[in-house]
Amino acid sequence: MNSAKEKLIIFDTTLRDGEQSPGASMTKDEKLRIARLLERMGVDVIEAGFAISSPGDFEAIKLIAETIKDSVICSLSRAITGDIQRASEALKSANSGRIHTFIATSPIHMKHKLQMQPDEVIAQAIGAVKTARNLIDDVEFSLEDASRSDFEFMCRVTEGVIAAGAKTINFPDTVGYSSPGEYGNIIERLISCVPSSDKAIFSVHCHNDLGLAVANSLSAVNFGARQVECTINGLGERAGNASLEELVMALKTRNELYPVTTSIDPSYIVPISKLVSSITGFPVQPNKAIVGANAFAHESGIHQDGVLKMRETYEIMKAEDVGWTKNKLSLGKLSGRAAFAARIAELDITLDDKNEFERAFKQFKNLADKKREIFDQDLQTLISDVQFGSDEIRYSLIDLEIKTKLGHSPEAKIIVGYEGQVYASEATGDGAVDAIFNAIEKLVNSGTSLKVYSVNAVTQGTDSLGEVSVRLQKDERIVNGQGADTDILIASAKAYLNALTLMQTPDRVHPQFGGI
Repeated sequence: MNSAKEKLIIFDTTLRDGEQSPGASMTKDEKLRIARLLERMGVDVIEAGFAISSPGDFEAIKLIAETIKDSVICSLSRAITGDIQRASEALKSANSGRIHTFIATSPIHMKHKLQMQPDEVIAQAIGAVKTARNLIDDVEFSLEDASRSDFEFMCRVTEGVIAAGAKTINFPDTVGYSSPGEYGNIIERLISCVPSSDKAIFSVHCHNDLGLAVANSLSAVNFGARQVECTINGLGERAGNASLEELVMALKTRNELYPVTTSIDPSYIVPISKLVSSITGFPVQPNKAIVGANAFAHESGIHQDGVLKMRETYEIMKAEDVGWTKNKLSLGKLSGRAAFAARIAELDITLDDKNEFERAFKQFKNLADKKREIFDQDLQTLISDVQFGSDEIRYSLIDLEIKTKLGHSPEAKIIVGYEGQVYASEATGDGAVDAIFNAIEKLVNSGTSLKVYSVNAVTQGTDSLGEVSVRLQKDERIVNGQGADTDILIASAKAYLNALTLMQTPDRVHPQFGGI
């Protein structure tokens, strides 16, 4: 292995593939907040969305392209002229833009999904890259389902799209089918067998269906891949994607094993993990590597004794290196507007107008009255709630009363605001939360089914801001609603009302055209 370290491009697709997790849709303002932190972290390429999928996705890509200057901004497109043109329009203002186009190359996809012959697929792939190159200088091409594709056919496609002008060629393990040795071998053979491989960067995009996404990505890096596509918290369709935090810290911690270096500042890992979790409503499991609450916790007496004597006995990384000590906010109930404004500016949070700022400040003061200590993640959660409420809210919680007594069914009385009107309802349930949801459904009769209800403490302590996620489904539409409060029952009501609002907001439809 060559001792000289080469640059590994970190391509983050949290805003595109991550958003395709059922219920994880984001507003353009939420996407921008994540993009700002990705830029600050040092991510090389940010895949901001799938421009053709919806007006909302198009506007989000456009906003991010106008704002972010240090990262390449990318839009996904199928190998279709209309998709490519729409991606180009969204990226017009980008300081550095990329069109990422793709077509499936595996026999099963070509036969059953595309219903195309191999030669037709090659022609469409080459045509798509040529179309994109006429619109933008930086073009990436992906061979969807590469890990189940015929090797010789992949060589033909790769040769053709490089000749057409693609600068990055991506070989996705779309369904998480491959194993590390096998996958790394494929990359090595492709680089060796494609005559023009030196004219492009070879990239990998691994899914986690068998729990091997990070291992496959690292194997590919050792065999010549110089771009890795990943997401924060491993978010993504089905079992998700390769986790950015695990990839980056594996490369950093075991740097002697890998011939590459990255531009990532790992101190932003925990803050951005918490931000993505807050916005999407997908809590991070406590035992998740790097960013889980227990990642640096030691319960065993033997472990505790060892760590106290010498940290390295049981810790291979420093918690502060990945941002675990960067989350305290030295503000309280006596803090004024100037201090509050300065802190949200440090967090790269932008509030659109004075009214939005005042709403956020008021919620901050209310929270400060309930909590002795406030953290950055409290602020991130609070701002998400304010920004949603400022432009899209249709259902709002006005009042809630709960009665519970041992041996009796809980009762909920709720008052809800909807488009300027006030409505009241009451109901019982198997538990307090069930009673709240039943009372809401008496009012709205939404026809939805509850798929997931989860509670996550935003910070430590019994006074923690509790964040509730509610996933509702109606026909093919799936949405995640979030609510936060120091009272979990109030947070639950907010989350359910939030989900109902999202259910009737058309521009929050997921970009489910397919992906790599």
